[in-house]
Amino acid sequence: MTARLFWILVGLGALCAAFAGFLLAAQIDSSRPVLASGTWLPDAKPVADFHLTDSQGRPFTRAALLGHPTLVYFGFTHCPDECPDTLAALARVRNQAQLPGLQVIFVTVDPQRDTPAVLAGYLRHFDPSFLGLTGDSAQIHRFAASLGIGITRIDLPGGGYDFDHTMAILLFDSGAREVGVFTPPFDARQLAQSLRGVAPQLRAAA
Repeated sequence: MTARLFWILVGLGALCAAFAGFLLAAQIDSSRPVLASGTWLPDAKPVADFHLTDSQGRPFTRAALLGHPTLVYFGFTHCPDECPDTLAALARVRNQAQLPGLQVIFVTVDPQRDTPAVLAGYLRHFDPSFLGLTGDSAQIHRFAASLGIGITRIDLPGGGYDFDHTMAILLFDSGAREVGVFTPPFDARQLAQSLRGVAPQLRAAA
């Protein structure tokens, strides 16, 4: 046997072992739902209570999440591209998923500029059913941190500012528990298909 053939056989053996391990892991965890471009969390994470204001000027707390599967996205109305692109995708997702009770929530990271009225006017361009959330900056940061969302303000020359924030869509079940995370790029058709596929799990804690 030549040295080249020996190493080819070793490599094939390693690939076969890795594939067998993948199949075994998949079989062991076959009950966990699969999300397109996303991850179903191994353990549902209860959302910590919070106190914000929605785009209709009403108080919004954890209790408002109960009974509704919910998609949550953090952003700001002055965002030039990623936020409007994601909201447009979410509008298509909501339309295509046809999931009863599904609510989409846009949490601003820029409460200084994004008042309830500003959020209402902005979200109306995407889907009139979308809710915006704003409030005290410290409360927003605490809420974001509890969900693993990072927010960084960037001061610009001339006195302006921008934000970097985690680009993720969070999925909550009807028991106000975080159960999944979608990451870019967002494909509306695949996300809608994923939501239809996990509809029973999203209602399980209602």
